[in-house]
Amino acid sequence: MESLSLYELNNLVRGVLSHSMPQPYWVRAEVSSLSDARGHCFLELVEKGDDGRLLIAKAHAQVWARKWTFLQAYFTQQTGQVLKVGMKVMLQVEVTFHELYGYSLNVVDIEPSYTLGDMARHRQEIMRRLEQEGVADMNRQLPLPRLLRRVAVISSENAAGYGDFYHQLTNNRDGLAFDIRLFPAVMQGDGVEHSVITALNDIAANLDGWDVVVIIRGGGAVSDLSGFDSLALAENVAQYPLPIIVGIGHERDETVLDWIAHTRVKTPTAAAEFLIHHQKAEKEAVEQMALSLFEQVRRRMLDERNHLDTLVRELPLRFSVACQQRSMKETKCLNNLTQLCRQILSSATNKLSLLDQRAALSAKQLLLRQQHNLQMMAQQVDSADPKRLLQLGYSITRRNGHVVKDKSEIQAGDVLTTELAQGMVESVVRQ
Repeated sequence: MESLSLYELNNLVRGVLSHSMPQPYWVRAEVSSLSDARGHCFLELVEKGDDGRLLIAKAHAQVWARKWTFLQAYFTQQTGQVLKVGMKVMLQVEVTFHELYGYSLNVVDIEPSYTLGDMARHRQEIMRRLEQEGVADMNRQLPLPRLLRRVAVISSENAAGYGDFYHQLTNNRDGLAFDIRLFPAVMQGDGVEHSVITALNDIAANLDGWDVVVIIRGGGAVSDLSGFDSLALAENVAQYPLPIIVGIGHERDETVLDWIAHTRVKTPTAAAEFLIHHQKAEKEAVEQMALSLFEQVRRRMLDERNHLDTLVRELPLRFSVACQQRSMKETKCLNNLTQLCRQILSSATNKLSLLDQRAALSAKQLLLRQQHNLQMMAQQVDSADPKRLLQLGYSITRRNGHVVKDKSEIQAGDVLTTELAQGMVESVVRQ
């Protein structure tokens, strides 16, 4: 049976690939690993599915030292970033197959605009998320306090930019005082997100102690700005309750933090100048208000003094007029009182006269009624007189001086006296 050795088979594959794919190809991929060895760069390129997790393709690639020196400098110059893991790149590659090392891609060129576009898409995606959450403009909409004296600074402790910022503030020509405190943080590399968020949380622990937060990054490579294109960091800054001033990039380079922070400046020195200008403007406004207040008080004092002088001059005349008015008012009151008294007296006299007439009439009527009553009573008395009864034929019988009303009061042998209309009769009871 005819057969091939492994070397012969691989050599055949190499010949077929070389014959069928002689020209280089532009390939889009993501860098999943990167290492340098003896001046060469070795990459692992991958492609992920739509969910961004499942690998659907993978290949090894290499950039030989002579190409790598040129491509690395070119890529950094164009993108402001160094080639690193996680970046999406467009590479021009030659398909190679080696009998011992197998299939690989030999990188001969790189297209920086593709990576720039992907980085821009990444920033736009973060901004889109922030806008969907409704927080993209929250920090920018915070009003700046009138005084920006208490300044919390997030920066690297040994950064020259922080030194420039501190010197600029504390030695300003206007003699403005600032209370500055540094909250150290990593300002480049993979630790930016966690470190800056931690510093923000430390400041928030004493929120009332600060007027503004300044995030500055002095010097350093432009390639280190990618640490500030973080969704978690952007959400913290966008929703932070204090205004945040950002001075972390260069004039032509922007990060997500530049878009969402309250104020963006170019450099730490520019941040210091912003604070100085704000305080100076506030100081000038206060001084102008003080001058305006002084002028208003001066004018008011002058007006009041003139008014007082006028009153002093007019006082005798006003006093005389007031006395006359008072005298006229008293006279009028006296006349009114006299007239009122007369009216009351006249009314009372009329009432007394009417009451007198009514009393006389009432007394006469009462006297007539009483006379009538006396006549009626006299008739009743006259009708009840015993003599009148005796004239009618009645008699009164007495026993021992007491009127006898019942026969049971009489016993045999009793002497009774009977009074008649004409005389008295004595009798003795027999039965």
